[in-house]
Amino acid sequence: MKAPIHKNIESQVRTVTIQELKAPHFDPNWHFHPHYQLFTVLEGTGKRLIGDSVQTFGPGDTVFLGPDVPHLWRSDAAYFDTGSSLLTHGVVLYFQEDFLGKDFLDKPEMLALKQLLLDSKRGIEYKGELRSHIRSELMSIMHSEGFQTIIQLLTLLDKLAHEAGGSPISSYGYVNTYKVSETERMHKVHNYVLQHFSQEIRLGDVASLAGMTEAAFCRYFKARSNKTFIDFVNEIRIGHACKLLLEDKWTIAQIAYDSGFDSLSNFNRNFKRYIGHTPREYKGNY
Repeated sequence: MKAPIHKNIESQVRTVTIQELKAPHFDPNWHFHPHYQLFTVLEGTGKRLIGDSVQTFGPGDTVFLGPDVPHLWRSDAAYFDTGSSLLTHGVVLYFQEDFLGKDFLDKPEMLALKQLLLDSKRGIEYKGELRSHIRSELMSIMHSEGFQTIIQLLTLLDKLAHEAGGSPISSYGYVNTYKVSETERMHKVHNYVLQHFSQEIRLGDVASLAGMTEAAFCRYFKARSNKTFIDFVNEIRIGHACKLLLEDKWTIAQIAYDSGFDSLSNFNRNFKRYIGHTPREYKGNY
């Protein structure tokens, strides 16, 4: 399967492109594009990969991404089952930095907006009232036409630039080093892990998939993901475990093995390391 590197999302009639996404699952391909992206999930669950961040997502997940930030909303395995009645639903808005001209952001009144766009290169996640406002505005913009669309987008961006409520997604030290030529290789690795994290994952198998020796692959992955491959796999597994803990349908031991850990002690140790609480504490807190 060849991963799409750049999506063709330009419109010949609109400066701002907004789409309502309804499908059995979200696009499963790891990709990036030269647009700013404001996206909200209305329906669906799975794993969200943005830069060097790995999180679970569900309805309400709302983020703002800068250009060329690699990302993926990978729906849970159940969404890919033959005959599944599950559906995903989201709204996404795209625009480029110069959508109002190349000098627009150089105006002194644009300083706060310029900082917001700079912050979005790490990705910004929104929660609370501001998230609800973004979702409402995206639904409204979807039915707007012409100059009204531009006015609504600028008003929304101005609110995001001046109000607290957004949190960075990628780590402070994250540097985007992805190249178009490397995206398919990383997509294969991510896809393999997301499909097999509940089983044993052998480093040699993944390195072979990437066409590298184990040592070369470890260096390559860390340089581009700002984390080791083992940390990446564990974050996927812990994220899955967090979701199961909140569903409150299984014992902690069952969740540990379903998430791909070979022992309960190994699960508890890694969960405390990544989350800061034991599984039992996490379940009680939330």
